[in-house]
Amino acid sequence: MEELRVVGAAASLRGDAEEPKQGSVLFLGGNEVKSSAVVKYSSAPPQAAFARLQEKTDLKLPPANWLRESAKLGPAGTTILGNNKKSKPFSSFGMAYDFIDSVGNDVDVVSDSENIKKLLKIPYSKSHVSMAVHRIGRTLLLDELDIQELFMRSSQTGDWTWLKEFYQRLIDQKWQRKKKSKEHWYQKAILSKFLYYSINGDGAAQPVPSTSKQHQEGPVSGESDEAGRASWPAPFEMPSSLSEDPGASNQGLKNDFVRNILWTFEDIHMLVGSNMPIFGGGRYPAVSLRLRDNNKPINVLTGIDYWLDNLICNVPELVMCFHVNGIVQKYEMIKTEDIPNLENSNFSTKVIKDIAQNILSFLKSNCTKEGHTYWLFKASGSDIVKLYDLTTLCEETEDKYQNPFTMPVAILLYKVACNMMLKKNQNKKHYGTIRTLLLNCLKLLDNGRHPQIIASANYMLSELFQLDEPKKEDGTDFPISGNSDESYSEEEEEMPDSDENGSYSNSSDPPDDNKAVAVIKSVGELSVPEKYKSVHRIRPSCAFPVCHGTEERCRLVLNYVLEGLKSVDSSVKKEGDLPAADPSTPIPLKYEDESTSGGPECLEKQMALFLDKMGSFQKGKHSSQSGMIPGSWQYKMKLQLILKSSKAYYVLSDAAVILQKYGRALRYIKLALQCHDTYCCLCASMLPEVLVFLCQCLTLCGDIQLMLAQNANNRAAYLEEYNYQTKEDQEILHSLHRESRCQAFAWATDLSTDLECQLSVSCKCYEAAYEILLFSNLKNQNPEQHIQVLKRMGNIRNEIGVFYMNQAAAVQTERVVSKNVSTTEQQLWKKSFSCFEEGIQNFESIDDATNAALLLCNTGRLMRICAQAHCATEGDFKREFSPEEALYYNKAIDYYLKALRSLGKRDVHPAVWDSVNWELSTTYFTMATLQQDYAPLSRKAQEQIEKEVSEAMMKSLKYCDVDTVSARQPLCQYRAATIHHRLASMYHSCLRNQVGDEHLRKQHRVLADLHYSKAVRLFQLLKDAPCEFLRVQLERVAFAEFQMASQNSSAGKLKTLFGALDIMAKTKGAFQLIRKELVAESEQMSENKSTAENVSPNDSSAGLNKEEVLKLLGIFESRMSFLLLQSIKLLTATKKKIGGINEEEVVLKTNKQVYSLLLRATANKSMTLLERIEVIVNLLEQLAQNAEGSNGGVQ
Repeated sequence: MEELRVVGAAASLRGDAEEPKQGSVLFLGGNEVKSSAVVKYSSAPPQAAFARLQEKTDLKLPPANWLRESAKLGPAGTTILGNNKKSKPFSSFGMAYDFIDSVGNDVDVVSDSENIKKLLKIPYSKSHVSMAVHRIGRTLLLDELDIQELFMRSSQTGDWTWLKEFYQRLIDQKWQRKKKSKEHWYQKAILSKFLYYSINGDGAAQPVPSTSKQHQEGPVSGESDEAGRASWPAPFEMPSSLSEDPGASNQGLKNDFVRNILWTFEDIHMLVGSNMPIFGGGRYPAVSLRLRDNNKPINVLTGIDYWLDNLICNVPELVMCFHVNGIVQKYEMIKTEDIPNLENSNFSTKVIKDIAQNILSFLKSNCTKEGHTYWLFKASGSDIVKLYDLTTLCEETEDKYQNPFTMPVAILLYKVACNMMLKKNQNKKHYGTIRTLLLNCLKLLDNGRHPQIIASANYMLSELFQLDEPKKEDGTDFPISGNSDESYSEEEEEMPDSDENGSYSNSSDPPDDNKAVAVIKSVGELSVPEKYKSVHRIRPSCAFPVCHGTEERCRLVLNYVLEGLKSVDSSVKKEGDLPAADPSTPIPLKYEDESTSGGPECLEKQMALFLDKMGSFQKGKHSSQSGMIPGSWQYKMKLQLILKSSKAYYVLSDAAVILQKYGRALRYIKLALQCHDTYCCLCASMLPEVLVFLCQCLTLCGDIQLMLAQNANNRAAYLEEYNYQTKEDQEILHSLHRESRCQAFAWATDLSTDLECQLSVSCKCYEAAYEILLFSNLKNQNPEQHIQVLKRMGNIRNEIGVFYMNQAAAVQTERVVSKNVSTTEQQLWKKSFSCFEEGIQNFESIDDATNAALLLCNTGRLMRICAQAHCATEGDFKREFSPEEALYYNKAIDYYLKALRSLGKRDVHPAVWDSVNWELSTTYFTMATLQQDYAPLSRKAQEQIEKEVSEAMMKSLKYCDVDTVSARQPLCQYRAATIHHRLASMYHSCLRNQVGDEHLRKQHRVLADLHYSKAVRLFQLLKDAPCEFLRVQLERVAFAEFQMASQNSSAGKLKTLFGALDIMAKTKGAFQLIRKELVAESEQMSENKSTAENVSPNDSSAGLNKEEVLKLLGIFESRMSFLLLQSIKLLTATKKKIGGINEEEVVLKTNKQVYSLLLRATANKSMTLLERIEVIVNLLEQLAQNAEGSNGGVQ
């Protein structure tokens, strides 16, 4: 039993819980009753041993030290000695405020020990019971509700008249004030004197002064009616300090118990206040002293009283002093566990346990509404216990503030919620509980009277909804059990216990029972084990609203923010030049101290310069237009609420972007920035996290403006979304306008119809965000944000660069008359170029090689547009490739090469790598083609031009990837084939025009032959370029003819001729393709009766260019005719010279036959294109069959 030493130890601070100490487990009368007590706080000094009084000591005479403070006892002396046994009406609230951690969670009951004893004695006692019951979470607060005292007050002040009338009408029709007897005061007085004697054995009895009769006959000090009445606060005489300091002693909310004990009785956890005097001495370290009249035996009620007092305070022994008419007779020591077995005072501890469990279950089942005041009442001599809901009764008759419990309950709900909020990150499952506490708190408060608590509660409600966290699946964060505003669902509130206990039946009760919430029909029922089973023994999870999406969550937040703002604004309006006389300390919330945490002082100036640069700086910032004083609770709360609303609007905007509702997104980000502007107006120094958030807002605004620019076709819908506004948004904006014009960011949030304007606003937003990060030194703390802003800056500069580049290209196509480049074009080039350059710098600064390469690629494209602009108009007779063109094409090549260097290798980003390679190949090809087609002969020699063309073409080939399988592969093959064709043509042309150097001629001949064969091979791979293939083959035939002209021997000529005819025979596939196309086209025409469009051969998916086919067919027929005629002539001559050779005769015969058919076909002008092609295909088939024979013949 060592732990009993702690009982008298003084704790340094109220509310500092000591290490839990296990109390004793008592075995009483064969029934095991578990009880343990831990002193949470004690103001009593270590107990002194009691002084055993001599026999015959007269207790009617006061000791010398009576009613004086004792050095041994300290300031708590008078309380310890039981002079002030009367429980204060709000005593449980005082304890609850001090032990806020225990309330609402792990404690079932908070009360004065006297109330607990009174409840547990109900089945044994005929006296009346009147208690106020309040629920806070799963905790019940019990306080004595002294009806007589209340009604005395009512007759003087007119308050509580509704309750008095109700009481007289339904309960006690002949109510009158019952005075306490002289005997009552006499017993009080001698007990007080006995206790003073016991702490001072030396204090000799001395004559009582004549005036002291008042002490004997009248009430003991502190017990007067006036003193008692003064402890009741007026229903609404609430000084302004109450909301500031709810623990104010003048409100009777002070915890003035000598000790607060956490008492566990069986499975019931109670926080109990006790003033029982405890002394040292006896066999144990702690004993309780009792005074008994020897002529009156101890009854059950007294026995239960003593036993419970000792259990609650964990005192193992009772010392009883017996007296007769105030004269001390003897002392007796009784162990606590023996008290239930005393003569005349036998009681079962098991029954007491059952009573405790039944009463708690009854109260928990029926006192279900937080914030309501319940009244547990049993009339004197009655067996019926009734429970009324005073809050509901009060609201039926009068203003709810006529109930004096309203404010203490509201403040306690608020404090418990505050306490849980401080731990909110540890356990989110409490969010539903916190929300319920706060909503019930708000129901009790009046905005005109308690604006600060209302604003704080609404802010805390908004804080429960996490806006800055990534959204998880609904239902993972919070236990879901409906969406009731009450702590419990309606079904639970109204559900009576099962019929087996029958305690809720009203049929046979007096007529007043229709007002009672619940009734215990007979106190005897309380002794029946588990007669009342509570459905609320363990509090169910409070419902946290199920938000089915981000928008719903944000709307709830904004709703709470708006209520908070209204509360703040109304209080500013009312108080005018606040604060009043004594602002004292505001309700503790986790506010940041705005004045000390703003970072460097120069930040403010830089912010002002930045806003000035944005064209929106307002003079006279950092002063509230509404007259709020910096540092006041209104000022601090409004800052918090504004910031919360800004975050909610930001999240709404972000969600709208995901849904591609860009008009709505712009409206929300506008509201977010308007909130932010007001915050800046009020706040003298910006917190780093607020600046980071501003960067996020500006970045999102930039994103939205870019999206609007890219989706210009939906502009009307976006405008409609942008202009729509909810009533809630308007009211929040109205509150913002009380402090600021909200125009600082208007430049960023206007919905423009001009594309260029939208792009530049987007860029401005990113630049603004970047500048904030720069001048506030936040980029190192927020590297991710810094990278994101730079990436977006690079991207928007690319977009603007492309916009100006496209504009320049459009101007160029419109320019027909003027040959010179216009200044408009040059301006557009410069703008575009500077945008690309800045964008490249942005990407390079964050080592984003891929995007830097893309911008370098776009710069290359700009250079090509510049080059195209410098070419002379087509009408110019002497068109030559100009030096300006060469300059810009070379610049373009430089940028493409830089892009490749930036990427380093294909693996970095294959798609971009391939794209840059293709553009580089195209640039080389275009430059070579222009040089070839419009040779600058006035400036350069033919040989030099040919060399440059050859080099450029080979470089184009180098960057043209024909092998990699991709969507671009056919294009690459076509490009490569075209390059080979052009090079072959060039060498063919050189060969024709060259005289002299035989070595060079031979080289050109070899190169021409090589490139022709490569071109043919590539065109053959393509199934959609028959005309190009034909052209190459015809050029090869012409090349053969040119070679034949320089040959002298018949055998050589014949060989070349057969080679040329063989080339012609190989074109059969191309003609078959053309025939197929023509057949398909004619079928299409017959179906649709519409003509197919003529398109260039470059477009592989389009139909044939018939003009081109006719032209090539004409050439083909003439060349074939010429070759066949020449072969016939040569074969005939050879035959005459050397006699007949079988194979040659066959060839000659075939050639003559083919030639004859060809002549007939060309002579028939009425043949269609399709028919002519079919003739050619047939002739080529005949030639092909004899190709082998002809080869054998000439050999």
